[in-house]
Amino acid sequence: MKTRVLGLMLGLAAMVVPTLAHHSFAAEYDPKKPLTVTGPVTKVDWLNPHARVYVDVKDDTGKVTNWEFELGAPNSLIRGGWTRTSIKVGEIVTIEAYRAKDGSFLGNARTISLADGRKLAAGSPLDNEK
Repeated sequence: MKTRVLGLMLGLAAMVVPTLAHHSFAAEYDPKKPLTVTGPVTKVDWLNPHARVYVDVKDDTGKVTNWEFELGAPNSLIRGGWTRTSIKVGEIVTIEAYRAKDGSFLGNARTISLADGRKLAAGSPLDNEK
């Protein structure tokens, strides 16, 4: 009996964790703080609930900082024409995004422009607003 109760409790806890990890755009990002950065891709995470791309960005003094950009869900990106290999590590990209409210090196990407001239929609929730 104790084993069943413990198993049930662990199962319920596992279901709650992904829900708690998800957040709203308004809770984390500031639509009044748009930014555009350019740099080489250092990592791409193709995971739910949001894909992510990491880019090394050089500031005016030459200091390089690794930025993290949240994209839409992989399913939504695929419907928009993306594949897992649309962006490759080492590729120079330009990202238009909204900066995190806390000022960290985190943003919610709107578009990603590739070196070959293609521009990919990144699935920002603000793109759905009229």
